[in-house]
Amino acid sequence: MENINRFAALAGVCLAALVVRAAENPLPKWALGGFVRPAGVNPVIRPNPKSEFECPMQRRLVKWEESDTFNPAAAVKDGKICVLYRAEDNTAQGVGSRTSRIGLAVSEDGVRLAREPKPVLFPGGDDQEEFDCPGGCEDPRISVTEDGLYVMTYTSWNRKCPRLCIATSRDLRHWTKHGPAFGRAQGGRFLGLASKSGAIVTEPSSADPSRYVIAKVNGKYLMYWGETAIHAATSDDLVNWNPVTRQDGSLRELVKPRPGFFDSTLVEVGPAAIRTKYGIVVLYNGRNGHGEVADRRYGQGTYCGGQVLFDGRDPYMPAARLDEPYFRPLADFERKGQYAEGTVFTEGLVQYKGKWYLYYGCADSLVGVAVWDPESGMRVGDPLPEAE
Repeated sequence: MENINRFAALAGVCLAALVVRAAENPLPKWALGGFVRPAGVNPVIRPNPKSEFECPMQRRLVKWEESDTFNPAAAVKDGKICVLYRAEDNTAQGVGSRTSRIGLAVSEDGVRLAREPKPVLFPGGDDQEEFDCPGGCEDPRISVTEDGLYVMTYTSWNRKCPRLCIATSRDLRHWTKHGPAFGRAQGGRFLGLASKSGAIVTEPSSADPSRYVIAKVNGKYLMYWGETAIHAATSDDLVNWNPVTRQDGSLRELVKPRPGFFDSTLVEVGPAAIRTKYGIVVLYNGRNGHGEVADRRYGQGTYCGGQVLFDGRDPYMPAARLDEPYFRPLADFERKGQYAEGTVFTEGLVQYKGKWYLYYGCADSLVGVAVWDPESGMRVGDPLPEAE
């Protein structure tokens, strides 16, 4: 009986260990993380119904960030973190029905942000109205050259066709719009292409390794882009981009959704890509599907964060990919809002004072931040849900 009891006790210990391991989410050495949500600070940006702006499109005073603030980019300038976030007014109801503008907030610690009173990128009053109006400027990503030119990729939404567009700035407040990223490629045949979400490849600066700057890959600038699949494009000037195609002229799909996984119906590119000693790391946002294609451990329609590693010599070849999300909706504010299925939508990532700050949209309604300190030894993603 004593031996049986000992065996039962040992089995109980082993079972408990298996349960613990099942909940853990260890990350491979090539992946970035683990990111921790700082206690008591999120969400770091909320809607502000008091902010007003004289809109050149509507030709009246509008409450430009009254309804929702989400999907942020991030950059470091003058020793501070600058967060550029999407803000929606209250002109309509429903996802994609309002007008979006991009606001700016600045922080010295990454978690307390001082917001500018007016948007820095908005529709109307320029030569991009046919692309920007009336839906506006959405979902920015930011990267910077060695000499301090900031390059923004954003979605221009005229409520007919979303287009990936380019804008540049030296101060993050005054922007020059250059129009659709693929507008001139291959005789203009991609001008009407529905496109979103551009992440330009960056690497540590040779002058300051803590600063990440736009890199060239095989002699050209490289951008990963897309939402239904991850595609690539190259450029000589950071303004005009040429999509990578197959021999038959169709877009080359580098990464696609996977039935039965957290990213079963959508893989949308996240922040600027990072070149490391392992290859090129791309953070993306995966949407779980509905019905048979869904991963049943996650809510149907939920957005979670994934990562894929591209080969350093062949940047179109995936070398590894996370099977589990490193980041998923856990907090109430990540699961309640305009997109109530649950969303952590990553678009901003910067290294700042030795730590990595990840800025993300929460349920299409708020902005959150998570922090990874590589010196902490924290190498796990968000805990996994229990299998049904």
